[in-house]
Parts: sequence; C-alpha cells; structure tokens
Amino acid sequence: MTTLDIEFVRNQFPAFSEPTLEGFAHFENAGGSYACSQMINALHHYYSATKVQPYYGFEPSHGAGMEMTRGRERMASWLNVDAEEVHFSASTSQNSYVVAQALRDHLKVGDEIIVTNQDHEANIGVWRKLEAQGIVIREWQINPETAELEIEGLDALLNENTRIVAFTHCSNIVGSINPVREWTDKIHAVGALAFVDGVSYAGHGLPDVDALGADIYFFSLYKVYGPHLGVMVMRQAVNELLPNQGHFFNVDHATSRFTPAGPDHAQIASVNGVIDYFEAIDAHHFDASADSTKTSRVGALLHRAETENLEPLLDFLKQRKGINLIGKPTTDNRAPTVSFTVDGVDPEIIAEKLAKQRIGIANGNCYAYRLMEALGIPPEQGVVRLSFVHYTNREEVRRLIDALADII
Repeated sequence: MTTLDIEFVRNQFPAFSEPTLEGFAHFENAGGSYACSQMINALHHYYSATKVQPYYGFEPSHGAGMEMTRGRERMASWLNVDAEEVHFSASTSQNSYVVAQALRDHLKVGDEIIVTNQDHEANIGVWRKLEAQGIVIREWQINPETAELEIEGLDALLNENTRIVAFTHCSNIVGSINPVREWTDKIHAVGALAFVDGVSYAGHGLPDVDALGADIYFFSLYKVYGPHLGVMVMRQAVNELLPNQGHFFNVDHATSRFTPAGPDHAQIASVNGVIDYFEAIDAHHFDASADSTKTSRVGALLHRAETENLEPLLDFLKQRKGINLIGKPTTDNRAPTVSFTVDGVDPEIIAEKLAKQRIGIANGNCYAYRLMEALGIPPEQGVVRLSFVHYTNREEVRRLIDALADII
C-alpha cells in the first residue's frame, strides 16, 4: 500500500517555506487551504502574459482562452463528467443562488424540496426562500444524539411531490462522509433531483461525481489548494431542464446558462495549476497512466494519510473530561474536521489561547447555524473546530494535542 510522501507534498506549497509563517500550524483548512505553487504560478503567468479579453484570434487573447478551456476540461476529467457540465463562479453560495433563481421559474406551487439541518447554510437558505413562491420545504433532521443524518429520516419525507433533495457530502462540523450514492439512488427512485454540497469533502480528494449520482455537485476551490472560485457540476439533463439564467443570446451555450456574471478569467485559467498538483501527486506515487482510476487512487492516498493523523487527535478528545465531541469518535467514514465544545469554556477563549501558540483554528457556528440549534448549542457561541488535510504532518498534530492538553 502506497504511503504519502509528506516531504514531497509540503514542497509543493510555498506557505511551508514562507518566513512569516514559520512556526505556524494551520488547523482551519475547512475554511480555506493553502495554495499550491502550481496554481500560484498559473495565476501569475495569466496576469503577466495573457491578461487581455480571452477567445479572440490574436495572441495573447487566443492563448488566454485556451488556458481557460483547458482548465475546464482537465477539471472535468478528474470529476469524471463532461467539460460542458462544469461551471465556475465566485463561490458556492453564488452558484446555489443562481440555481435557486432558475427553480423559481421551473417549480410549481405544491412541489416539495427536502433540505437538512446538518448542511452549511449555502445548501439550505436559498432553497428555503422558495417557500414564498408556494414551494413546500421539508426538513430532514439529524439525530440529535449523534448529529448524523439517518436514512430513515429521508425515507419518511420522500414522496411523489418531492422534486429536489439537498444534502451535504460531508458536514463542515460533524465531519462524517455521508453515503451519497445510496441516498441519490433513493432520491432518483421517486423522480427527484439530488443537489450535493461537496465543499467540505473535495479538499480531501476530488470526487467522482458520476459515481456519486449527484445531479448538481458544488464545491469551492479555495478549499482545494486553489483560487477563490466556486465549482458547480450540473449534469446535462438538469441544464436542459432549468431555464437560462445568463444572457438571452447564450441560451444554447451550456457553460454560460448559469453564469449570469462574467467569470474570473485568470482564476479559471489557474485551475490548471490545481490539476497540475493532483497530477504531480499521482505521478510521484503511482506508476500509472492518466486513466479513469486516478481520482479514486489519489483520493484513497490522501485519505489514508489524513486518517493516520486523525486517530491520535480523536483518541485524545475522547479521553479528556469535559470535552463534548460532535460526530463519530472513530475514523470510519470521517474527514479530519473535528468539532467539540468544552464544559464551561467559551470556544473563542480556546481559539485565542491556541492562537498565542501560533496554532490557527476556527470557532463559532461556521455557517452551520441550524445544526447548532439542533444540537442545543447557542449559535452565537458555536464550537471549537479543528480541521486539517493531507499536507498536515504528525509534528503539527502533536503540537495541537499538547497545546489542547495544557489549555483544557
């Protein structure tokens, strides 16, 4: 079984050699990861050599356009979808907002949308606003004892009026990796669409969207070692079903129909750098060609490395008195996003004390406001959230555990 070469990985990230970050340990990766050097170089090249309106016949315009097209095509290859099914915009929240506007004209009074109370608000709020148009909103609630979504809850809500079910691939608080394909099969069986928020999953390995069965899949590249760019996979059948949200004369251009504002050309071109990074990981660890298994083998490699670091952190938190861990106490089907509360201690105090030791974490509700309410946690207070990815090393995890032992 191949082991991740952590030294090779960290050499791909300028942050680890940046003098101002020396001694800093980044444990807020669920909010935004470090950028890989390949993406930074691609962005620099675009601004330096091709910062003109793209897709005209002269150079550097033609070259700029080709880099944008190439970025879309390469991203599609890793996601196992067609290039025209990949859409870019400023953020996942913007992508979901645009889709909601399309649904406003597509759905009819009495149609039902199922949302959860486990998701980030980006995959809840925009659908709930459709209630003003007569759309019925059903809530798939977590088990408050485990913070998990359970299949029985979905079964109880699905019916002939269900048109959409929106849920998360991985909660940005609970950390559990949900069984997407099992759920999408059930959703499709009643003729509904599955909208999946993958923001808290994609940083741990790009998803095979086709294998997941999602009709729309959202994620954010600034949490996947890239620029502040939202990625939306919209399958062709859904694109053809929903009304155009772009300029009227672009109605026949699949990638323009749900991009009403002009995309950031340089950032789309820099997607090539993100793919370069994943391909570098693949080439360094595997003797394999660029085939359809690259997504799964690289994802498994990253997951194994993360799991090795997650286990001691979970063990520490489980054994410490006064800590209330949210989600699974084991590494099974779990991302290294770990949230908890501490009896009698405000999460902000813990974050401040860790910051003094050059350890960065998140505290608060992290836009999972409804989940906080469901768990009986004051949303204005929220939780302590620790999150890391495959480039985090054992020494950083040890530092974090030792610091928490002193503080708590």
